[in-house]
Amino acid sequence: MRISELMHRDVKTIDANECLRSAAERLDSASLGALPVTEHGQVVGLLTDSELSLCSTVHGHDPDVTTVREAMTAPLVTCSEDEPLEAGERLMEEHHLNRLVVVDADHHAVGLLRLDDVASESLTLLRPGEPLEYLSLYS
Repeated sequence: MRISELMHRDVKTIDANECLRSAAERLDSASLGALPVTEHGQVVGLLTDSELSLCSTVHGHDPDVTTVREAMTAPLVTCSEDEPLEAGERLMEEHHLNRLVVVDADHHAVGLLRLDDVASESLTLLRPGEPLEYLSLYS
């Protein structure tokens, strides 16, 4: 199975120069947990709801002034939609991720692969004799 068969294609993105308030509104209105961050159309990072919350509440940054670039995770681990699903699984496992941004050859976001989607696909994430408990590392 290829990543393209399981990924979510309706990807919402946000520009790195937008403010955190715009990001929060976009996450909330679309009921998302993360937004790929772009610059000139290319993916440069990922902003999760947790990072947004930490930056604006715990660290006290003003969400109307602080840019997405200041709160995003970068560099970003990405994958190609043509890769086998197992390659995405490996990346998630190696980097302790619960989502991967899927990019095309020009590094534009074309999809999002989530751990819960991968785990539900015939339990491909599990190898014989491996316990389910390690899935909690990614939450």
